[in-house]
Amino acid sequence: MPEPSVYLDHAATTPVRPEVLEAMLPYLGGDRFGNPSSAHRPGRAAHAGLEQARREIAEAVGTEPSSVVFTSGGTEADNLAILGSAFAARSAGRRMLAAVAATEHKAVLAAAHAVVHHGGEERILPVDGQGRLDLGALDQVLVEHPALVSVMWANNETGVLQPVPDIAQRCEERGTLFHTDLVQAVGRVPVSLRGAPIALATLSGHKLGAPKGIGALIVRKGTPLEPMLHGGSQQGALRPGTENVAGAVALGRAAQLAAQERAAEAPRLAALRDDLAKALRDVVPDLVIPGESAPRVPHILNLLVPGVDSGALLMHLDLAGISASGGSACQTGAPDPSHVLLAMGFPRDLAASAVRFSLGRLTRAEDIARVAELWSFLVARVRQVGEAFGRV
Repeated sequence: MPEPSVYLDHAATTPVRPEVLEAMLPYLGGDRFGNPSSAHRPGRAAHAGLEQARREIAEAVGTEPSSVVFTSGGTEADNLAILGSAFAARSAGRRMLAAVAATEHKAVLAAAHAVVHHGGEERILPVDGQGRLDLGALDQVLVEHPALVSVMWANNETGVLQPVPDIAQRCEERGTLFHTDLVQAVGRVPVSLRGAPIALATLSGHKLGAPKGIGALIVRKGTPLEPMLHGGSQQGALRPGTENVAGAVALGRAAQLAAQERAAEAPRLAALRDDLAKALRDVVPDLVIPGESAPRVPHILNLLVPGVDSGALLMHLDLAGISASGGSACQTGAPDPSHVLLAMGFPRDLAASAVRFSLGRLTRAEDIARVAELWSFLVARVRQVGEAFGRV
Protein backbone atom coordinates (compact mmCIF):
# COMPACT_ATOMS: atom_id res chain seq x y z
CA MET A 1 0.00 0.00 0.00
CA PRO A 2 1.54 3.38 -0.99
CA GLU A 3 2.52 5.87 1.70
CA PRO A 4 0.16 8.85 2.07
CA SER A 5 1.37 12.09 0.50
CA VAL A 6 2.80 14.82 2.73
CA TYR A 7 2.05 18.45 1.83
CA LEU A 8 4.57 20.87 3.36
CA ASP A 9 4.20 23.85 1.04
CA HIS A 10 1.54 25.89 2.84
CA ALA A 11 3.51 29.12 2.36
CA ALA A 12 2.91 28.68 -1.39
CA THR A 13 -0.80 27.96 -1.11
CA THR A 14 -3.32 26.22 1.12
CA PRO A 15 -6.39 24.11 0.40
CA VAL A 16 -9.72 25.89 0.70
CA ARG A 17 -11.12 25.24 4.15
CA PRO A 18 -14.55 23.55 4.28
CA GLU A 19 -15.92 26.37 6.46
CA VAL A 20 -14.70 28.92 3.92
CA LEU A 21 -16.25 27.06 0.99
CA GLU A 22 -19.54 26.83 2.87
CA ALA A 23 -19.51 30.58 3.54
CA MET A 24 -18.84 31.58 -0.06
CA LEU A 25 -21.17 29.19 -1.92
CA PRO A 26 -24.40 31.19 -1.34
CA TYR A 27 -22.80 34.14 -3.15
CA LEU A 28 -22.27 32.07 -6.29
CA GLY A 29 -25.96 31.18 -6.62
CA GLY A 30 -29.17 31.22 -4.63
CA ASP A 31 -30.40 34.68 -3.65
CA ARG A 32 -27.03 36.36 -2.92
CA PHE A 33 -25.42 36.26 -6.39
CA GLY A 34 -26.31 39.85 -7.28
CA ASN A 35 -24.09 42.78 -8.15
CA PRO A 36 -23.32 44.50 -4.83
CA SER A 37 -23.85 47.90 -6.46
CA SER A 38 -27.43 47.01 -7.40
CA ALA A 39 -30.32 48.25 -5.26
CA HIS A 40 -32.54 45.16 -5.56
CA ARG A 41 -32.70 42.30 -3.06
CA PRO A 42 -29.96 40.06 -4.59
CA GLY A 43 -27.72 43.12 -4.86
CA ARG A 44 -28.35 44.16 -1.26
CA ALA A 45 -27.61 40.62 -0.10
CA ALA A 46 -24.30 40.66 -1.99
CA HIS A 47 -23.43 44.07 -0.54
CA ALA A 48 -24.17 42.80 2.95
CA GLY A 49 -21.76 39.92 2.35
CA LEU A 50 -19.02 42.35 1.34
CA GLU A 51 -19.53 44.45 4.45
CA GLN A 52 -19.49 41.39 6.70
CA ALA A 53 -16.22 40.31 5.09
CA ARG A 54 -14.73 43.75 5.74
CA ARG A 55 -15.71 43.52 9.41
CA GLU A 56 -14.14 40.07 9.76
CA ILE A 57 -10.89 41.14 8.11
CA ALA A 58 -10.74 44.34 10.15
CA GLU A 59 -11.19 42.41 13.39
CA ALA A 60 -8.50 39.90 12.39
CA VAL A 61 -5.80 42.52 11.74
CA GLY A 62 -6.89 45.36 14.03
CA THR A 63 -8.18 48.02 11.70
CA GLU A 64 -11.41 49.67 10.58
CA PRO A 65 -13.75 47.90 8.12
CA SER A 66 -13.80 50.98 5.88
CA SER A 67 -10.06 50.61 5.31
CA VAL A 68 -10.38 47.20 3.57
CA VAL A 69 -10.01 47.37 -0.22
CA PHE A 70 -10.50 44.03 -2.00
CA THR A 71 -8.07 43.09 -4.79
CA SER A 72 -7.35 40.07 -6.96
CA GLY A 73 -4.60 38.96 -4.59
CA GLY A 74 -1.41 39.96 -2.80
CA THR A 75 0.46 40.99 -5.94
CA GLU A 76 -2.18 43.51 -6.97
CA ALA A 77 -2.39 44.84 -3.41
CA ASP A 78 1.40 45.30 -3.24
CA ASN A 79 1.44 47.08 -6.59
CA LEU A 80 -1.42 49.38 -5.58
CA ALA A 81 0.44 50.26 -2.38
CA ILE A 82 3.85 50.92 -3.99
CA LEU A 83 2.84 52.52 -7.27
CA GLY A 84 -0.27 54.20 -5.91
CA SER A 85 1.67 56.00 -3.17
CA ALA A 86 4.49 56.95 -5.56
CA PHE A 87 2.07 58.43 -8.10
CA ALA A 88 0.22 60.28 -5.34
CA ALA A 89 3.51 61.81 -4.20
CA ARG A 90 4.27 62.93 -7.75
CA SER A 91 0.83 64.48 -8.09
CA ALA A 92 1.47 66.42 -4.88
CA GLY A 93 4.80 67.69 -6.18
CA ARG A 94 6.83 65.42 -3.92
CA ARG A 95 9.66 63.03 -4.65
CA MET A 96 8.55 59.77 -6.29
CA LEU A 97 10.87 57.52 -4.31
CA ALA A 98 10.08 54.00 -3.07
CA ALA A 99 12.33 52.31 -0.49
CA VAL A 100 11.92 48.56 0.01
CA ALA A 101 13.82 45.85 1.87
CA ALA A 102 16.10 43.64 -0.21
CA THR A 103 14.27 40.54 1.04
CA GLU A 104 10.79 41.63 -0.01
CA HIS A 105 8.45 39.49 -2.10
CA LYS A 106 8.99 39.83 -5.85
CA ALA A 107 5.69 41.70 -6.12
CA VAL A 108 7.08 44.51 -3.96
CA LEU A 109 10.52 44.56 -5.57
CA ALA A 110 9.06 44.56 -9.09
CA ALA A 111 6.65 47.35 -8.16
CA ALA A 112 9.58 49.43 -6.87
CA HIS A 113 11.41 48.79 -10.16
CA ALA A 114 8.26 49.96 -11.96
CA VAL A 115 8.41 53.24 -10.05
CA VAL A 116 11.80 53.81 -11.67
CA HIS A 117 10.32 52.92 -15.07
CA HIS A 118 7.74 55.65 -14.52
CA GLY A 119 10.40 58.26 -13.82
CA GLY A 120 10.85 57.82 -10.08
CA GLU A 121 13.54 56.33 -7.87
CA GLU A 122 14.01 53.25 -5.71
CA ARG A 123 16.20 52.38 -2.75
CA ILE A 124 16.86 48.77 -1.79
CA LEU A 125 17.41 48.53 1.96
CA PRO A 126 19.98 45.95 3.15
CA VAL A 127 19.45 43.29 5.80
CA ASP A 128 21.86 41.57 8.16
CA GLY A 129 22.92 37.93 8.11
CA GLN A 130 19.74 36.92 9.93
CA GLY A 131 17.53 38.73 7.43
CA ARG A 132 16.61 41.62 9.75
CA LEU A 133 16.41 45.12 8.29
CA ASP A 134 19.42 47.39 8.73
CA LEU A 135 17.76 50.17 10.74
CA GLY A 136 20.71 52.49 10.23
CA ALA A 137 20.26 52.22 6.46
CA LEU A 138 16.55 52.90 6.92
CA ASP A 139 17.29 56.09 8.86
CA GLN A 140 19.64 57.26 6.10
CA VAL A 141 16.98 56.68 3.45
CA LEU A 142 14.32 58.49 5.48
CA VAL A 143 16.42 61.65 5.23
CA GLU A 144 15.61 61.56 1.50
CA HIS A 145 11.86 61.75 2.27
CA PRO A 146 10.67 58.74 0.26
CA ALA A 147 7.03 58.50 -0.69
CA LEU A 148 6.85 55.03 0.83
CA VAL A 149 8.86 52.44 2.73
CA SER A 150 7.81 48.78 2.41
CA VAL A 151 9.02 46.04 4.75
CA MET A 152 7.18 42.72 5.07
CA TRP A 153 6.07 41.59 8.53
CA ALA A 154 7.20 37.98 7.96
CA ASN A 155 9.44 36.78 5.15
CA ASN A 156 7.82 34.22 2.89
CA GLU A 157 11.03 32.21 2.34
CA THR A 158 12.80 32.22 5.72
CA GLY A 159 9.94 33.16 8.04
CA VAL A 160 12.06 35.91 9.63
CA LEU A 161 10.01 38.56 11.42
CA GLN A 162 10.82 42.25 11.14
CA PRO A 163 10.39 44.83 13.96
CA VAL A 164 7.49 46.37 12.05
CA PRO A 165 6.11 48.65 14.82
CA ASP A 166 9.55 50.22 15.27
CA ILE A 167 10.05 50.63 11.52
CA ALA A 168 6.60 52.14 11.07
CA GLN A 169 7.21 54.60 13.92
CA ARG A 170 10.49 55.76 12.35
CA CYS A 171 8.70 56.34 9.06
CA GLU A 172 5.86 58.22 10.74
CA GLU A 173 8.29 60.55 12.49
CA ARG A 174 9.79 61.46 9.10
CA GLY A 175 6.43 61.90 7.39
CA THR A 176 6.85 58.82 5.20
CA LEU A 177 4.11 56.29 4.46
CA PHE A 178 4.78 52.74 5.59
CA HIS A 179 3.51 49.56 3.93
CA THR A 180 3.85 45.99 5.15
CA ASP A 181 3.04 42.67 3.54
CA LEU A 182 1.06 40.62 6.08
CA VAL A 183 0.60 37.56 3.87
CA GLN A 184 2.62 35.10 5.97
CA ALA A 185 1.97 36.80 9.32
CA VAL A 186 -1.82 36.75 9.71
CA GLY A 187 -2.92 33.81 11.85
CA ARG A 188 0.69 32.92 12.74
CA VAL A 189 1.81 35.83 14.93
CA PRO A 190 -0.09 38.61 16.72
CA VAL A 191 -0.94 41.36 14.23
CA SER A 192 -2.65 44.65 15.02
CA LEU A 193 -2.46 47.63 12.72
CA ARG A 194 -3.79 49.81 15.53
CA GLY A 195 -0.56 49.34 17.44
CA ALA A 196 1.66 51.12 14.91
CA PRO A 197 1.34 53.90 12.30
CA ILE A 198 0.97 51.54 9.32
CA ALA A 199 -0.63 53.26 6.34
CA LEU A 200 -0.94 50.24 4.04
CA ALA A 201 -0.96 46.46 4.51
CA THR A 202 -1.41 43.49 2.18
CA LEU A 203 -3.34 40.22 2.65
CA SER A 204 -3.76 37.21 0.36
CA GLY A 205 -6.62 34.74 0.61
CA HIS A 206 -5.05 31.54 -0.67
CA LYS A 207 -2.42 31.57 2.07
CA LEU A 208 -5.18 31.37 4.68
CA GLY A 209 -7.55 28.71 3.36
CA ALA A 210 -9.49 30.91 0.93
CA PRO A 211 -9.41 30.46 -2.88
CA LYS A 212 -6.79 31.94 -5.15
CA GLY A 213 -7.69 35.24 -6.79
CA ILE A 214 -8.74 37.27 -3.75
CA GLY A 215 -6.70 39.60 -1.57
CA ALA A 216 -6.98 42.92 0.17
CA LEU A 217 -5.08 46.13 0.74
CA ILE A 218 -5.68 47.84 4.06
CA VAL A 219 -5.62 51.60 3.45
CA ARG A 220 -5.53 53.80 6.54
CA LYS A 221 -7.94 56.72 6.36
CA GLY A 222 -6.34 59.77 4.76
CA THR A 223 -3.53 57.86 3.03
CA PRO A 224 -2.75 59.49 -0.33
CA LEU A 225 -3.07 56.79 -2.98
CA GLU A 226 -3.76 56.87 -6.71
CA PRO A 227 -5.66 53.93 -8.25
CA MET A 228 -4.01 51.63 -10.76
CA LEU A 229 -7.32 50.77 -12.43
CA HIS A 230 -9.89 53.23 -13.69
CA GLY A 231 -13.62 52.74 -13.98
CA GLY A 232 -16.55 53.01 -11.61
CA SER A 233 -16.77 54.26 -8.05
CA GLN A 234 -16.58 50.90 -6.29
CA GLN A 235 -14.36 50.83 -3.18
CA GLY A 236 -13.95 54.58 -3.23
CA ALA A 237 -12.58 54.33 -6.80
CA LEU A 238 -9.31 52.96 -5.36
CA ARG A 239 -10.08 49.60 -6.93
CA PRO A 240 -13.00 50.01 -9.33
CA GLY A 241 -14.89 47.15 -10.91
CA THR A 242 -17.57 44.78 -9.69
CA GLU A 243 -16.25 43.13 -6.57
CA ASN A 244 -15.54 39.41 -6.28
CA VAL A 245 -18.15 38.97 -3.58
CA ALA A 246 -17.75 35.23 -3.06
CA GLY A 247 -13.98 35.64 -2.86
CA ALA A 248 -14.28 38.54 -0.41
CA VAL A 249 -16.62 36.49 1.80
CA ALA A 250 -14.12 33.63 1.67
CA LEU A 251 -11.23 35.90 2.65
CA GLY A 252 -13.23 37.35 5.52
CA ARG A 253 -14.12 33.93 6.90
CA ALA A 254 -10.58 32.61 6.44
CA ALA A 255 -9.04 35.63 8.20
CA GLN A 256 -11.54 35.29 11.04
CA LEU A 257 -10.74 31.60 11.53
CA ALA A 258 -6.99 32.21 11.35
CA ALA A 259 -7.17 34.89 14.01
CA GLN A 260 -9.40 32.80 16.27
CA GLU A 261 -7.17 29.73 16.04
CA ARG A 262 -3.77 31.45 16.24
CA ALA A 263 -3.27 31.14 20.00
CA ALA A 264 -3.53 27.33 19.81
CA GLU A 265 -2.24 26.72 16.30
CA ALA A 266 0.94 28.83 16.37
CA PRO A 267 2.67 26.96 19.23
CA ARG A 268 1.61 23.63 17.73
CA LEU A 269 3.21 24.52 14.39
CA ALA A 270 6.32 25.92 16.07
CA ALA A 271 6.81 22.65 17.94
CA LEU A 272 6.41 20.62 14.74
CA ARG A 273 8.79 22.94 12.88
CA ASP A 274 11.42 22.58 15.61
CA ASP A 275 10.97 18.80 15.69
CA LEU A 276 11.48 18.71 11.93
CA ALA A 277 14.59 20.89 12.10
CA LYS A 278 16.13 18.72 14.83
CA ALA A 279 15.32 15.46 13.08
CA LEU A 280 16.79 16.60 9.77
CA ARG A 281 19.89 18.11 11.36
CA ASP A 282 20.50 14.95 13.38
CA VAL A 283 21.03 12.98 10.17
CA VAL A 284 22.55 15.80 8.05
CA PRO A 285 24.55 17.84 10.59
CA ASP A 286 25.96 20.36 8.11
CA LEU A 287 22.65 21.83 7.01
CA VAL A 288 22.12 25.56 7.62
CA ILE A 289 18.89 27.27 8.73
CA PRO A 290 18.75 30.88 7.45
CA GLY A 291 17.51 33.29 10.09
CA GLU A 292 17.71 30.64 12.81
CA SER A 293 18.72 33.17 15.48
CA ALA A 294 16.03 35.71 14.54
CA PRO A 295 12.36 35.68 15.55
CA ARG A 296 10.43 33.68 12.95
CA VAL A 297 6.89 32.69 12.13
CA PRO A 298 6.07 29.20 13.41
CA HIS A 299 5.22 27.51 10.12
CA ILE A 300 8.27 28.08 7.87
CA LEU A 301 11.54 26.14 7.91
CA ASN A 302 14.13 27.02 5.28
CA LEU A 303 17.13 24.71 4.98
CA LEU A 304 20.39 25.01 3.04
CA VAL A 305 22.00 21.64 2.34
CA PRO A 306 25.66 21.96 1.24
CA GLY A 307 26.55 19.90 -1.80
CA VAL A 308 22.94 19.53 -2.93
CA ASP A 309 21.09 21.00 -5.87
CA SER A 310 17.73 22.27 -4.64
CA GLY A 311 15.87 21.23 -7.79
CA ALA A 312 17.18 17.68 -7.64
CA LEU A 313 16.33 17.27 -3.96
CA LEU A 314 12.84 18.67 -4.46
CA MET A 315 12.31 16.23 -7.34
CA HIS A 316 13.30 13.29 -5.13
CA LEU A 317 11.06 14.55 -2.33
CA ASP A 318 8.18 14.81 -4.79
CA LEU A 319 8.77 11.28 -6.05
CA ALA A 320 8.60 10.17 -2.42
CA GLY A 321 5.23 11.91 -2.03
CA ILE A 322 6.53 14.96 -0.14
CA SER A 323 5.63 18.43 -1.41
CA ALA A 324 8.05 21.24 -0.57
CA SER A 325 9.63 24.16 -2.44
CA GLY A 326 12.94 25.89 -3.02
CA GLY A 327 11.60 29.18 -1.63
CA SER A 328 8.92 31.47 -2.95
CA ALA A 329 6.51 29.83 -5.36
CA CYS A 330 6.93 32.95 -7.50
CA GLN A 331 10.62 32.05 -7.80
CA THR A 332 10.02 28.50 -9.08
CA GLY A 333 11.72 27.88 -12.41
CA ALA A 334 14.08 30.85 -12.03
CA PRO A 335 17.71 29.92 -12.79
CA ASP A 336 19.19 32.13 -10.05
CA PRO A 337 19.29 31.38 -6.33
CA SER A 338 16.84 33.14 -4.02
CA HIS A 339 17.34 36.91 -3.83
CA VAL A 340 16.39 36.66 -0.15
CA LEU A 341 19.27 34.34 0.67
CA LEU A 342 21.73 36.32 -1.44
CA ALA A 343 20.70 39.51 0.37
CA MET A 344 21.41 37.76 3.66
CA GLY A 345 24.98 37.14 2.48
CA PHE A 346 24.89 33.44 1.63
CA PRO A 347 27.19 32.30 -1.21
CA ARG A 348 25.40 31.48 -4.45
CA ASP A 349 26.21 27.76 -4.34
CA LEU A 350 24.84 27.41 -0.81
CA ALA A 351 21.79 29.55 -1.60
CA ALA A 352 21.11 27.26 -4.56
CA SER A 353 20.63 24.34 -2.14
CA ALA A 354 17.59 25.84 -0.38
CA VAL A 355 14.56 23.74 0.52
CA ARG A 356 11.57 25.34 2.24
CA PHE A 357 9.15 23.26 4.29
CA SER A 358 6.05 25.18 5.34
CA LEU A 359 3.50 23.68 7.70
CA GLY A 360 -0.22 24.23 7.98
CA ARG A 361 -3.43 23.38 9.77
CA LEU A 362 -3.47 19.80 8.44
CA THR A 363 0.19 19.04 9.26
CA ARG A 364 0.62 16.28 11.81
CA ALA A 365 3.52 14.63 13.65
CA GLU A 366 3.28 11.67 11.26
CA ASP A 367 4.16 14.01 8.37
CA ILE A 368 7.28 15.20 10.18
CA ALA A 369 8.28 11.62 10.91
CA ARG A 370 7.85 10.65 7.25
CA VAL A 371 10.18 13.42 6.05
CA ALA A 372 12.72 12.60 8.74
CA GLU A 373 12.62 8.92 7.76
CA LEU A 374 13.57 9.66 4.14
CA TRP A 375 15.77 12.73 4.55
CA SER A 376 19.19 11.12 5.02
CA PHE A 377 18.68 8.72 2.11
CA LEU A 378 17.45 11.44 -0.28
CA VAL A 379 20.21 13.90 0.57
CA ALA A 380 22.86 11.21 0.19
CA ARG A 381 21.44 10.19 -3.19
CA VAL A 382 21.40 13.75 -4.53
CA ARG A 383 24.93 14.38 -3.25
CA GLN A 384 26.20 11.22 -4.91
CA VAL A 385 24.65 12.18 -8.22
CA GLY A 386 26.12 15.67 -7.92
CA GLU A 387 29.57 14.32 -7.18
CA ALA A 388 29.36 11.90 -10.11
CA PHE A 389 28.47 14.69 -12.52
CA GLY A 390 31.14 16.89 -10.97
CA ARG A 391 33.79 14.29 -11.80
CA VAL A 392 32.75 14.02 -15.45
